[in-house]
Amino acid sequence: MAQDIKKINIGFTRTCDCAPSHINCLSAKEWIKNQLGVWQFTYEKRDIRDKSVHPATFPVSLAKRVISLFSHEGELVLDPFTGSGTVLLAAQDLNRNALGFDLQEKYIELCKSRLINNNFFNNSKQIPILDDALNIQDYLEKETLSLIFTSPPYANLLNRQRKNKSRRGETRNNDQFMKIEQYSQDPRDLGTMPIDIYTQNMGDIFERLLPLLKPKAHCVINVPDMWWENKRITIHVALIEELRKRGYELRNIIIWDRTNIVNQIGIFGWPSNYITMGVTFEYLLDFWKPPES
Repeated sequence: MAQDIKKINIGFTRTCDCAPSHINCLSAKEWIKNQLGVWQFTYEKRDIRDKSVHPATFPVSLAKRVISLFSHEGELVLDPFTGSGTVLLAAQDLNRNALGFDLQEKYIELCKSRLINNNFFNNSKQIPILDDALNIQDYLEKETLSLIFTSPPYANLLNRQRKNKSRRGETRNNDQFMKIEQYSQDPRDLGTMPIDIYTQNMGDIFERLLPLLKPKAHCVINVPDMWWENKRITIHVALIEELRKRGYELRNIIIWDRTNIVNQIGIFGWPSNYITMGVTFEYLLDFWKPPES
């Protein structure tokens, strides 16, 4: 089946007037703000916050900052797990070409609807594609990607009933209580896999994507750590180790501080078991393709 896939006709070269040595179109003043290792964002009208629409979304403003930092206008951005399409929406805002892949047709349709409702005042393309991330290399030529940015499924850690242990009183029995926040039960879905198999599959996907990146192009992965049966599951550590084995170089770890958008956190673990609340921060793992690869 993969041999029948045609390469996507989409731009991947700069359309800006930046100097060749510049990695983005940012001014020095904008650059300084991005050097802080802890980022905060707020939501806007276009953001999806209803978990019945998608169980794990992030703000458009987060995607816009990452895209602005690691690409130029006209270049090509990839989200291999596009979900609700936030990366493609941000790319449209910033005049970047972008591709997004997902296994679920309902998310591809959601992504298309968000793009239709956005502006048409640039010449870039944003294309959502219904396919497995393992097949992405069949759609693109080598060294055409300037950025991979994604928030992948969190192994099978959402594939369980939500008990809202961090909440107290009436806030615990909300519309998410005892529901399974999962993307699908498709066996190909990374969100159905135990953490060790998930990590291996993530490595397989990103190893195939590495040749598609330009030298020194960045790959940013947004993940949290989570608690499972009173143990901390360090997804970010597992992914760092796996992607290093697959040829990526870790450049930075940025903390997404979510405290300004999280409400009604209850006492968790008091008074005998200190546990930091995972919902209050996430990691942005910034890798690149080493120039010698």
